[in-house]
Amino acid sequence: MSVVPSLSELHALGAAQQPSYPDRAAVDAAVARLRTAPPLVFAGECDELKDKIAAVARGEAFLLQGGDCAETFAGVTADNVRNKLRVLLQMAVVLTYAASVPVVKVGRIAGQYAKPRSSDLETRDGVTLPAYRGDAVNGFDFTPESRVPDPQRLVDVYNSSAATLNLVRAFVTGGYADLRQVHTWNTDFVRESGVGQKYEAMANEIERALTFMQAIGADPDEFHRVDFHSSHEALVLEYEHALTRIDSRTSTPYDVSGHFVWIGERTRQLDGAHVELLSHIRNPIGVKLGPSTTPDDALALAAKLNPANEPGRLTFITRFGAGKIRDGLPHLVEKVEAAGLEVAWVCDPMHGNTFEASSGYKTRRFDDVIEEVQGFFDVHRSLGTWPGGLHVELTGDDVTECVGGGEDLTDLDLAHRYESVCDPRLNRVQSLELSFLVAEMLRQA
Repeated sequence: MSVVPSLSELHALGAAQQPSYPDRAAVDAAVARLRTAPPLVFAGECDELKDKIAAVARGEAFLLQGGDCAETFAGVTADNVRNKLRVLLQMAVVLTYAASVPVVKVGRIAGQYAKPRSSDLETRDGVTLPAYRGDAVNGFDFTPESRVPDPQRLVDVYNSSAATLNLVRAFVTGGYADLRQVHTWNTDFVRESGVGQKYEAMANEIERALTFMQAIGADPDEFHRVDFHSSHEALVLEYEHALTRIDSRTSTPYDVSGHFVWIGERTRQLDGAHVELLSHIRNPIGVKLGPSTTPDDALALAAKLNPANEPGRLTFITRFGAGKIRDGLPHLVEKVEAAGLEVAWVCDPMHGNTFEASSGYKTRRFDDVIEEVQGFFDVHRSLGTWPGGLHVELTGDDVTECVGGGEDLTDLDLAHRYESVCDPRLNRVQSLELSFLVAEMLRQA
């Protein structure tokens, strides 16, 4: 295993989407602080997730990856973390029960604080300031003070991620994820919706099955807790590099900032710093592939990031847009499969489907999200390959950010509760509705 390149070597390769820090000494101080911080996750947990994703690649499991577009420091509250966990648990139980397939649960959580942007600058009313790049980099408030990139925020990312993971671990091991809680996960405002009632009916069936199991003396550990893993886009090199450590068991490097990290569509340059750094770590990793990806790009990325063709190591997360998935995806899948490459294929139906509503809000149509997922399933069915998972931006709250769905949200509804600091997320009812629709697709797959 080759040695992890230094930060300066990585920057020398050219690193896209990095903050322009004004004070080098402050960056060095923040990085030094992070280098001594305890790991957020353990190498052994990363290996367990890799084994689970290997099952996804073999067509024996389905990956559900979801959470905020961009986490915020203000969002690290018990309620907020529980709400996100709850919607993922509900979605996972729908997929598992309705489609009879094991679901690997991964949150976009405890590290998703940095965002790539299409422009370095933002102009409002004639004033131009640096773009907001997520709480990891600068503040959302449109003031010169707030928008200056501050490396101390990377230490805040670490502390916020530690607090979030601490809560998640407490919830999943402390009884909240117990299958007998399946009714309590369905709160009032969801229960009143059509999809909420469908969920209640399913929860009743699960409860009857559990009662039967208990009556015959079966009460496995799996009923009481779940495995839940963290993930985020590996974007700010200083943060990911400072949290890359040599595992004492294997003497190999792991990025201990999260179990699973991915390279974004804007940073997947083959000779760039992000691909280079992630080629050295042993975590399971992902790469976002958009409409500009050629089959040769995919093969080259696999050769660089998973030269040993290790199952579970590499996930391709496709984000084409509802109108492009059926044309663009088949060539990629065919060529990658023909090369005998071990990858898990996951659909991100969010990022290719964003547009500006008449009201000025950035939004997504629920129908477009469903259409992209359906296209993803159809392509894999036609090629005889496994549609391995779903990567969604969602929240556990009753927000109004994506239009459509069972609640029939319109452009005018967006102003009611638009809370995202970045991209529009599915709310709880839409997320649950999505899981029932995907369960139906999985049954047919």
